Parts: sequence; structure tokens; C-alpha cells
Amino acid sequence: MAEEKTTTEETQVAEAVQAEKTETPKQDPQEFLKNFDWDKYEEGIERVEDSKLEEFEKLVEENFVDTADEEVVVGTVTHITDREAIIDINAKSEGVISLNEFRYNPGLKVGDKVEVLIDIREDKSGQLVLSHRKARTIKAWDRVNAAHDKEEVVTGFVKCRTKGGMIVDVFGIEAFLPGSQIDVKPIRDYDQYVGKTMEFKVVKINQEFKNVVVSHKALIEADIEEQKKEIISQLEKGQVLEGVVKNITSYGVFIDLGGVDGLIHITDLSWSRINHPSEVVDLDQKLNVVILDFDDNKSRIQLGLKQLEKHPWDALGDEIKVGDKVKGKVVVIADYGAFLEVAEGVEGLIHVSEMSWSTHLRSAQDFVKVGDELEAVVLTLDREDRKMSLGLKQLTPDPWTDITSKYPVGSKHKGIVRNFTNFGVFVELEEGIDGLIYISDLSWTKKIKHPSEFVTVGDTLEVEVLELDVEGRKLSLGHKQTTENPWDKYEEEFALGTEHKASISEIVDKGAVIEFNKDITAFVPQRHMEKEDGKKLGKGEEAMFKIIEFNKEFKRVVASHTAIFKEEEQRNVKAARKKAATQAEESKPTLGDANEQLQALKDRMEGKKKK
Repeated sequence: MAEEKTTTEETQVAEAVQAEKTETPKQDPQEFLKNFDWDKYEEGIERVEDSKLEEFEKLVEENFVDTADEEVVVGTVTHITDREAIIDINAKSEGVISLNEFRYNPGLKVGDKVEVLIDIREDKSGQLVLSHRKARTIKAWDRVNAAHDKEEVVTGFVKCRTKGGMIVDVFGIEAFLPGSQIDVKPIRDYDQYVGKTMEFKVVKINQEFKNVVVSHKALIEADIEEQKKEIISQLEKGQVLEGVVKNITSYGVFIDLGGVDGLIHITDLSWSRINHPSEVVDLDQKLNVVILDFDDNKSRIQLGLKQLEKHPWDALGDEIKVGDKVKGKVVVIADYGAFLEVAEGVEGLIHVSEMSWSTHLRSAQDFVKVGDELEAVVLTLDREDRKMSLGLKQLTPDPWTDITSKYPVGSKHKGIVRNFTNFGVFVELEEGIDGLIYISDLSWTKKIKHPSEFVTVGDTLEVEVLELDVEGRKLSLGHKQTTENPWDKYEEEFALGTEHKASISEIVDKGAVIEFNKDITAFVPQRHMEKEDGKKLGKGEEAMFKIIEFNKEFKRVVASHTAIFKEEEQRNVKAARKKAATQAEESKPTLGDANEQLQALKDRMEGKKKK
């Protein structure tokens, strides 16, 4: 029995070994899923042995990801639709991720490896839902810190604009890209970067507030610095380079020469005068420039644009000569004259003295304005020094040519007051013919301290030609001579000793002023202002005055109020004296009268003694 039992056990072991050797190899889970008909299984058409199901579950546990695990795993993109990406994470089923989570990576394609986190193990349709965004967020902070520490280049997706810059998705973290860090040149349109994937460098991290600042400019600065060194080492005066207009200011244009900036001053942009550089160039325009100068370290480079063209004076036709008439446009006006551009880059000066035949100079603005199209006469021409002087007045006849026939001495005319001086008034009889009225020839009677007391600029005056100097081109005029001299008729009316009624119009230091009429005023000395009661006349007080001086030549009249009653007193005194003398003569006593008087006196004396 024992031997049989031993033989049986040995046989069983041998069979088990043999069975193990001949056992069917383990089935690949993926292959099993591929060939398994789930519909037949669910409908009960095809039955699966429990042993096989147990075996499959064991294989799944060994080979597939546990969908309950919240760790980040790497999956493979197996399919892409219009809205979703299908991801194989080696789980029981494939998962889906919205393509919105890959906006930062528009080049996503089948076969790409992506990090994912299981978001929903099974949605309503039994689908495994994954999240790439959450996976990136979990890993993002470590990656950003690592990129900052190692100065690595990172890829980010520009999501939108914000105040002062852009918001960039870097590893799932919203980082700030300042506007100044987008490019080495000023950015005028931020919107052109929205939706783009770009490379950046992490330049600053705030660990406390989890803020990240990135820069695209920092990546290209290093390359530009190398280019800059190479360009600077090769710079030479007179060298012609191609550049791009980087910035335009009121004083010039900054040109990017490939990492090196140079300045074209406004005066070196065009041979013609311009008001602003934008008249010649545009932003981002490519153009050739010539190097004019630079400092020792070549950090300040002076460029020129107009120097690449022939100087306009060199192209000026030989047919232009002194005395010719030329046409042009007024480009600049100064107090001393105006510049007329007769050809592009060729200007001539019209001095203000050459704008009118008048010897009374005015400002150039009185004759022309910027933009006027004018014809002028060439007065001087210096091609070597590139200078030209022009004249406008030469286009009209010189009015002094027939001055003696038009304005002979003694003739009367009308003129316009153009200017004042302390000693007189300049009156224009016609364009180019000015005359001077001395202050003493303005009025016969008024004492004028300054011409502005008598006339204003722009007034029309009657004048008479007093003197004419043809060679010196001078006219002496008079205004008072156009009227009769009132002193001739007043000589009798206000003769010495005549009396007139008037009011004190003004009190002055040494007396007062009275006005007899619009022409005649008189001075009353203080001692002649005394009234009969001993008081003095006051301003506005009316009284009788006696003329005590009348000088026609010096136009001087002196009057006295005191003389009125003093003379009356003198007459009264004389009359009283005369009357008294007459009475005295008539009352002289005779000898008989004297005896009678003596007797009467003797009687009176005796009578007193008796008493």
C-alpha cells in the first residue's frame, strides 16, 4: 500500500510538472480586450469561464493604472477630434481631455506624450475623463522654480492682454509678461501676440504670493549683444548700412542697425526743410543710412539719410543767374526775412528790406506767410557757399523814380500813420513812400509831448510836403500846415490888456492853466491867481482874466486874474486922489476967514477960563 501511494504521488507531481510545461502562455490584457466581444458577453451569448475572468482581473491589476490613484501619469495621444483628445494611460479604458487644455500647445498630435490626472473615473456615458491642466498645475510650481534656478528656456501660451503687459500660461501657471519684456523694440500692438506660443525665461518668482514674471526679451538680448559687438567692431565713418526705423521723435529718427541703435537728426533726413521726421520716414520702414560719426566707444552713432543723395545745389541748373526771376514756396519766416525754396533743397533769403521799397522796415510776417507761392528776383548767387539772396520789391517799379513830379514841395496829400518815434510820426503816402512829420508840425496850438497823444497807428492824416531829399530818399511832411495858423486871427482877439472869462482847467506847480477855446490856452502864474479877498482861485473856478503876454512866435499866452481888481483899485485910488486934490484947492482959506477963525478960537478959550 505504501509503495502504491508513493507511486501515485510521484505520478501526480510528474503530471503537474508536465502540465506546467504545457500550460498556455499568459494572455496580453490589451490583446484580450481587443479580441473580446463585450456585446455577446453582456447579452449572455458568449460565456466566459470564471477562471479566465479571474485570470484577466489579475493581469489588469498587474498591468493597468488604478484610476482611483490621484498621481500624475503620462499618457499617449491616440486620437484627436474637433473638440477632444483621446488619451491612453494604460488603464481599463482610454480617457478624454478637452482641446481647450492644450491651447498653449496648438501643435498637439497623435503619439505625443502628455501628463494627465484622472478627473472623473466614469462619467454618465461611462467615459474616463482626464485633466491635463490639473496635472500641469501639480507639477508646474516645481518646474517653474527649476527653470528659474537653472535659467532654462520655457514655452508659454499668451492667453490675453492685461494692464502693462500680457498673461502667459507656463506649465499651467498664469505668469506675467511685462510690455517692456516682450521685445527689444517698443511694441505698439499687444494684441498681435495673443494666442501665440512663445519661448520665455523665468526672471522673477515671488514664493509668498506665487507670482511669476517671465521675459521674452531676455532670450534675444544675448544674441543681440553678440550681434551688437560684431557690428560695432566693423563700424566705419562713411559706411552704408541697412536699418529699420525703430522710433520717431520731434528731433530725429532712431534706426535699428541689427542690435545697435543710431540717430538720424532731423537736419540729416532731407536736403529740404521739414517740420517733423514723420514727413520723410515711417515706423518699421527699412532704409539705407550712412554713418556720419560716433563716439569713442561707438555707443552713440550719428547717421545720415540725405547724404546718400546728391546735394541739390550741385544739381542746380547753370542757367540761373543774377537778375533772373525764380518761383518758389516760402518754407521759413524769421523777423529779418523769409526763405524761399526755389528747388528741392535749394533756398534763397528774401531780406525784409527787399520785400518793399519802403524805408520804414517792418516784420517779414507783414508781407508773406509759410506756404506762399512767390516769384522773386535773384539778387546774389554764390554756388560755392550755396547761398542766394532774392528780392520781391524789384518786381515793381521804384516809386522814387518820379517822386518830384508826384510829391513836389508844397503839395498836399493823404497818408496812413505807420509808426511813432519820440520826435515824430511816420506816414505812408503809398507803398514805398514814407515821410516823417516832426512833433512840432502836428498842431499849431497843442503842446504835444508824444505823437500818441495826437494820433494812433492806422489813422489817415492830411499832410503837406515840406522838404524832399531825392538822393537820401527822405520826405519831410507837416500836418498843421494843411490848416490856417489860428495864431494869426487870435493875435488881435487876445491882444495885450484884453479881458476874457475862463475857468481854471488845471493846477500846476507854478500856477494854473486856463482854456479860452480849443486852440488857445494860457498860463496864470501863482501871484496872478489871488482874488480880491486875498484867497486864490481853485480848479474849476470861473473868473475874469487879463492878457498880460501874447507871443505868436513861441505860442505863449500869459493871463492874470489879480490884474483885474488891482487895476480897478489903482483907478479908484487915482480918482480919489484927484477928487481930494480938487476939493483941497476949492477950500483954501482967505485972510478974513483966518481972522474970524482965530477970533472964534479966542472966544472959546476965554469962556473956558471964566468957568
